[in-house]
Amino acid sequence: MNLLIIGAPGAGKGTMSELILKNYHLVHVSTGDMLREAVRNSTPVGLKAQEYMNRGELVPEEIIHDIIADRFSHSDIDAGFLFDGYPRTRNQAEDLDSILKDMGKKIDCVINLNIDDEELIKRITGRRLCPACGEIYNVYSNPPKEEGKCDKCGAELIQRKDDNLDSLKVRLSEYHKNTQPVIEYYEAMDLVRHVEASGGIEEVYGRINSILEGLC
Repeated sequence: MNLLIIGAPGAGKGTMSELILKNYHLVHVSTGDMLREAVRNSTPVGLKAQEYMNRGELVPEEIIHDIIADRFSHSDIDAGFLFDGYPRTRNQAEDLDSILKDMGKKIDCVINLNIDDEELIKRITGRRLCPACGEIYNVYSNPPKEEGKCDKCGAELIQRKDDNLDSLKVRLSEYHKNTQPVIEYYEAMDLVRHVEASGGIEEVYGRINSILEGLC
């Protein structure tokens, strides 16, 4: 299967992606990971991307295109892939389809994680991280036993700088503005499967798994 997973910040894309990859043995494709690898390996396209990054500028779409095209030329992709965090705009969706078509591949399903903005706000603004062991808590749904301290190692919990209401509202606004056209693009091809992303991890993954079992 060749899958895309889409969802707002805090919808659970990362958690659901890990479970899908584990149970269906797909290749995880991330533009961020590919970009960092190209830069680390000093490939021609990586060197071009590094020039923009050094200036603090966004990497142009044509360079992202070349990085994706190179990644999809590798044979491990033939086993099936899960694309996480891309495409973010309709133009990127059209470009991705063009790359896949040239390689005789296509998207089989787009999983769209739906969740109310109010619940997202609680998930994000309530999130607390342990800098020592990486454990994640939420002051609303999964608080530590002792306020402000990690249950596992006792370290002081922290809150990410962008896990605040003002920052989240901007991120959500940008997400809705850019992603709705992407969803509509794939809906026109009958590829989108909407998944209610509220509830526990097992409950949400169960909804996704039911969809994926129907594709196998």
